[in-house]
Amino acid sequence: MQDTTIPHLRKQGNALQLIVDGKPFLILGGELHNSSASSMAYMAPIWERMLALNINTVLAPISWELLEPEEGMFDFTLVDALIQDARTHNLRLILLWFGSWKNGTSSYVPGWVKQDYHRFPRIPIRDGRSAEVLSTLAEANWQADAAAFAALMQHIRTVDNTHHTVIMIQVENEVGIQSDSRDRTPAANDAFAGQVPQELMEQLKEHQNELAPEVLQSWMAHGLKASGTWEETFGSGPDTDEFFMAWTYARYIDAVTLAGKNQYALPMFVNTWLRHPTNKMGDWLHGSSLPYVFDIWLAGAPHIDFLTPDIYVPNFSEWCERYTRRGNPLFIPEMFPDVSGARNIFYAIGQHNAIGTSPFAVDGIEQPETAPLSQTYASLKQLTPLILEHQGRNVTIGVLLDKNHSGFTWRTEQFELNITLDSTWRTTAENGYGLIIALSPDTFIGVGSGFGISFKPITPGPALAGLRSVDEGTYDAGKWLPGRRLNGDETDQGHKWRFSPLGISIQRCTVYRYE
Repeated sequence: MQDTTIPHLRKQGNALQLIVDGKPFLILGGELHNSSASSMAYMAPIWERMLALNINTVLAPISWELLEPEEGMFDFTLVDALIQDARTHNLRLILLWFGSWKNGTSSYVPGWVKQDYHRFPRIPIRDGRSAEVLSTLAEANWQADAAAFAALMQHIRTVDNTHHTVIMIQVENEVGIQSDSRDRTPAANDAFAGQVPQELMEQLKEHQNELAPEVLQSWMAHGLKASGTWEETFGSGPDTDEFFMAWTYARYIDAVTLAGKNQYALPMFVNTWLRHPTNKMGDWLHGSSLPYVFDIWLAGAPHIDFLTPDIYVPNFSEWCERYTRRGNPLFIPEMFPDVSGARNIFYAIGQHNAIGTSPFAVDGIEQPETAPLSQTYASLKQLTPLILEHQGRNVTIGVLLDKNHSGFTWRTEQFELNITLDSTWRTTAENGYGLIIALSPDTFIGVGSGFGISFKPITPGPALAGLRSVDEGTYDAGKWLPGRRLNGDETDQGHKWRFSPLGISIQRCTVYRYE
């Protein structure tokens, strides 16, 4: 049974929310550079920079090599320092377990694992070389990783189970094979030549109508077999190799996750290096939790709470959509920390009920007080209670516009909203971004920049819609504090609810109908 006294996930409407200390929590996060958390001295000035960015949650790596420098001997000094410093600054933590793999390689495993390559085998690739990548098919590999991860989670429970500074865990980091399409150790070759595990086949059959096209089409092309080898079931070639690797990574990481959850069952997730549209074989991590093997991961890793994308590729909105299949909640542990990332955050939260977002390398942002990310999080921090209250109720929309996608419509209970790039007689905004919440049939809260909204009635009654009032303002502890009344040029004389491209604003709009 789930322990609801510690951070956990809970459903509200069609959204999954993270619950911390009994209340929904929206992660306004930032991930550190890979090595930042390995030095307490380096971290000392970083905490104030996080506060200047209006971050409420820091994502920090914990590496296996520093946690267990000698086999069976654990050093929790850095873990304790991170937790204590975060707590002192009233920040939450998401710890990233850099165990067997980080960006596909095994660079953060302890020296005693690296040196004993007979006991802890690597992956041989086609040209005969051995890659610095632990094999997923070696029992000794996952057992050693799981033991270290269990020790970490037991320690976190001991020092944090009443404070809840640590709210989630990422297990491993961007796993997969880049140098080949699959593991070619003897154990892997035997498994690949053997039967597809029955538990995977049962899951594919149960969710046949929901499967990604890549898996379904390969399976259908070979007769929708209920059993068989990997090549008998899906055909031969790199796609089947990838299905196989997705399964082996999922099973390995699920075993590590379960060992940790048996000690302290915080929400746990896996992150994904996405495949760029121009990538060729070897350019991405084969077997990672990409959308086309999503279903295999869901079958193979039932103890992982959700799968997440690290979005550094084009078509941000498309990737968000692809990671909300089959009830998977959206959380973005890595994304650009620049102005584009600051814009995209509104869309992820407004459109997809995201648990939160976390741009990468935030400790390297210069002048954090005035950075675009700081401005985005400052506005979202004000709106967090409203956002969480309305998540999962189909009354929130995200806005992400540019000249290639300059507008769309959104229907609420009584109105159709035509949302476009903001324009005046002189110019049109190049980008529009934000989110809108329908508080009631005729009252809306919006935040963002560079877009405008006109209203059209869609229910019986007066055929025209006008702006009764538009107020600029702020929220303080959930209370609306109105500022300027914007019923003149700022709303095109009452014809359009406008968010100027000159900055981010929070506005409240009420609409009326007339003939």
